[in-house]
Parts: sequence; C-alpha cells; structure tokens
Amino acid sequence: MKRFTLYYVQNLTEPEPMSDALPDETRLAAEIGRLKAEFPKTRELYREVCALLFFRFGLTPTANRLYQLVKRGSMSTPTAVLGEFWSELREKSRVRIDHPDLPADLGAAAGELVATLWTRATASAGTALDALRDEVEAQRAEAQQAVAAARAELARVETALEQRTAALLAAQVEVRELDKAQAEGHAQRQALEAELERRNTALAARDREMVEVREGFSRDLAKLREAAEREEERLRGSEKRALLEIDRERSAVTKLKKELDEATRRADRKDAGHRQASETLQAQLGDVRHQAGVLQGRLDAGQAENLRLHAEMMALREAETRARETRPSSAPAGVRKAPRPTRSSRAVPAVKPATRRKKTV
Repeated sequence: MKRFTLYYVQNLTEPEPMSDALPDETRLAAEIGRLKAEFPKTRELYREVCALLFFRFGLTPTANRLYQLVKRGSMSTPTAVLGEFWSELREKSRVRIDHPDLPADLGAAAGELVATLWTRATASAGTALDALRDEVEAQRAEAQQAVAAARAELARVETALEQRTAALLAAQVEVRELDKAQAEGHAQRQALEAELERRNTALAARDREMVEVREGFSRDLAKLREAAEREEERLRGSEKRALLEIDRERSAVTKLKKELDEATRRADRKDAGHRQASETLQAQLGDVRHQAGVLQGRLDAGQAENLRLHAEMMALREAETRARETRPSSAPAGVRKAPRPTRSSRAVPAVKPATRRKKTV
C-alpha cells in the first residue's frame, strides 16, 4: 500500500485540531505548499494532492482543480494521475477474505459485507467530521464576535482615556496658571508690605526727628530763660552803679521783653500749627495703605515746615545772641557811680520770658 493511502485513511476519522481556524482555501494552499517542498516529482505531488483533497478536505479532485492548485507539467499529467488514483482507490476498497476451506462465493459475500460496513463507517465518520467542522465554525464565529466586541470596548475605553487625559492636561495647565498667579500675587504682596514697612520706618524717623527738634527748641528756650535771668542779675548790678544805666537797661529789657514775647507768640503759633499738622498726620496713619502718595506729599510739606521752623528758630537764636552781645557793650565805660536806687526802682519785677506748655506727642 502506498503512502498517501495509509496516511489519509489513518487520519480520515480523526477530527481536525481546534487551533486550525483558517479558511479551507488558506489551509489547502498551506498544505500544498508543504507537499511541494516534500515531493519534488510532479506525479507524486499530483497523487498527494489528490489524496489531500479527497481524504483531508472531503473534496472530489478533478484534473482542472489539480492543475490550478499544483501548476506543474501539462494537463495530461493530472488527468493520468487522477485516473490512477481512482483505480487504486477502488482496488483498495475491495476486501478479500482468503481461507483454505472457505467457498469462493461465501468469501465474496463476506468481502462485500465488510466493504459495505467500511463504507457506512466512512460515511458516519464523514458526517461526524462535518458536524465537528460546523461546531468549530460556530465557535470561530462566536470568537470573532467576542473579539470584535472586545475591540469595540477597547476603542471606547481608549477614547474615554484620551478624553480623561485631555481633561487632566487642561486641569494641570489651569493649576500651573493658578500657581503662577498666586506666586505673582504673593510677590506683589511682599513688595507692598516691604514698601509699607519702609514708609512706616520713614514716618518713625520723621517723628523721632520732630521730637528731637522740639526738645532742641525747649532746650533753646531754657537757655534763653537762663540768659535772661543772668541778664537780669547783670542789670541789677548795673542799677547799683548808675541810674542812667538802669534806665537804659530797663528800656533794653523792655525792648527785649517785647521781642521775646513776640518770639514766644510766633513760637506758640508755629507750635500750634505744628501740633495740628502732627495730629493730622496721626489721623492719616490709619489710611496710609490706601493714601501712600498723598501721605508722602504731606510728609514732604511737614518736612518743609519743620525746616522753616528750624530756620526761624536759628534766626531767633541769632537775634538773641546779637541782643546779648549788644547789651553789655551799650553801657559807657566812664559812667559815674549812680546813686542808690530808690524803693520804687527796686520794686520793678524781673522780666521773664513767657513759658508755654509742651505738648506730649
């Protein structure tokens, strides 16, 4: 018995593997490709292809079909090989029972019976094979549907994931913008706080300078009072020397008193204006965050006023100095000793500069 008969008859009733889910044409082309590599001779290749079509795929081989599949030789080659295949198949399908004591007609009947049984068994196996193929095709269709559904679900999930990713990226961009805006606001707030601290420091320095000016002015007034007292003592001594000197000194003291009163009044007016400006500045300290520009202007005006007051105070000091310098030199060197002053002349009260109450800031 030749190879194709044993091989394909042996595997006729075996089911095909479940993993072979390719179409029949594709599987047939693959098998023919394998047979071309295994059987280089043309007649052997046609014989194997006949057995493949009939036993493996359940197809009736024809000369045209064989030539379309193999495409070797001429048309006479597949025709001759196909005739040999059918003759051999019919010969092999006959069953001969040889026994020495068995009659010939009984042996032929037994052979026909076995052939009939073999034919029925082959048909039953083919039917089972067809059912198994149908079941495999149904399972393959279900698997394809499941794969299509899984792919659709995967596409939907990918689309949702892309949307979520886009939303997440947009949210991240918005968060970065918010962080940037917050950082800019924080930096601006720090700059404003630093500017406010600088302004407060400047105001504190101006207040300290104002206090120092007031203290200097008070010290100058005290010095003027002491100088006036000393001058009064000198005047009293001069009264002992000469009445004329007393009159002159009295006139000088009266004049000095007038000047001192005028200076005191001017100082009081300036101090009142200064107190009013200081109270105005103190009232405006609560609104310094919203009126920084206006406050700076007023501070500049207050500084100019302080400078003017300082200039006037210096002018007053110079006037007092000139007055002290002119009073001793006004007395003549050759004045005679004046008579003892009378009680009325001694009763003249001492001239003291007017004092004013210092306002505590």
